[in-house]
Amino acid sequence: MRKYVEILQASMKLGVTSFGGPAAHIGYFRDEYVKKRQWLDDKVYADLVALCQFLPGPASSQVGIAIGLMRGGMLGGILSWIGFTMPSVLLLMGFAWLTSSTGSFDSGWIKGLKIVAVAVVAHALIGMGKSLTPDRQRITIAMVAAILTLIIPTAIGQIAVIVGAGLTGYLIYRKEQTLKPVPIPLTFGKRTGIIAWSIFFVLLIGIPLIRPFVQSTLFAIFDIFYRVGSIVFGGGHVVLPMLEREVVPLGWMDTETFIAGYGAAQAVPGPLFTLAGYIGQVMDGPWGAAVAVLAMFFPSFLLVVGTLPFWSAIRSKSAIQAMLKGVNAAVVGILLAALYNPVFINSIGSAYDFAVAIIAFTLLFFYKWSPWLVVMVTGLIGATLHFFGL
Repeated sequence: MRKYVEILQASMKLGVTSFGGPAAHIGYFRDEYVKKRQWLDDKVYADLVALCQFLPGPASSQVGIAIGLMRGGMLGGILSWIGFTMPSVLLLMGFAWLTSSTGSFDSGWIKGLKIVAVAVVAHALIGMGKSLTPDRQRITIAMVAAILTLIIPTAIGQIAVIVGAGLTGYLIYRKEQTLKPVPIPLTFGKRTGIIAWSIFFVLLIGIPLIRPFVQSTLFAIFDIFYRVGSIVFGGGHVVLPMLEREVVPLGWMDTETFIAGYGAAQAVPGPLFTLAGYIGQVMDGPWGAAVAVLAMFFPSFLLVVGTLPFWSAIRSKSAIQAMLKGVNAAVVGILLAALYNPVFINSIGSAYDFAVAIIAFTLLFFYKWSPWLVVMVTGLIGATLHFFGL
């Protein structure tokens, strides 16, 4: 019992203090789990990070789930996810309720939240570009991915871009050597992994087939968020365009409401995928938020459980690593496209707006301010501009 309490305490501590996005989260996790608590060593931790970057979904949440699974089995994985995720989910649900009930989506501070999204995405783009596109080949893959994403602005088009990039990465990098993986201690085996993969694919294929025959808002929400959570690579910033295309064109909410939520998500700790709590709350209240969050993260849980028992064998395959390099480069391109549409074109309407975005980016990139603080400052500036009618 004690170990489960420890898992929940450690993950909840991270859930209320981990600002700065996936890369920062990985650093927080290492300080807490490797250096302070010594639940695993650096070699195993590095392999877990590699695994979670290989899988679709929120990498930092998946690392937390994996550590919980290692420490306390299935219950440990669930508790680790709850502790890291729920604080930001509740904050974003409250934000959605406040703004929708008061009709304050048009207020100046909301305008500031939409503007700061431009700076945050640009900052993430630069950071990801440095690590994921270090050579001309991957820069080219990213450029082509960005162009195709803008020309074919659909979820299917984005999936096709990712698949094509994976094949391109295989052709270019398949002969490179890979490092030998280290074993990962688990309380479950390959049989459990196969069951998890089976559930993953049954839901991914079956729910869209059943949806036309089920007239339920909650079922539609589960379908949307499960599909997005199953196929998005690159973390929370990349989930933005995929979710926007699922909920805005169909009339669940307008673009301004969607971007405002994305801006608010920068001000809270934890994974950006908890934006699902905000969107679900707007779509169908607390039950909509609960279903959206569970559906968004459930694929990640299944994928981690399904892959961990096989990871040592998978990690050693040069073909897998080669494909992953291409996919990661495409992620940078998709994020570049998202910076323009929907973020920039729906957030910047004047020279004053762009000036505020420049301030936010400078504070993030050059002054190294925490994202939540930049969000607060930008919201205040937006409210001030709104007060003076600018």
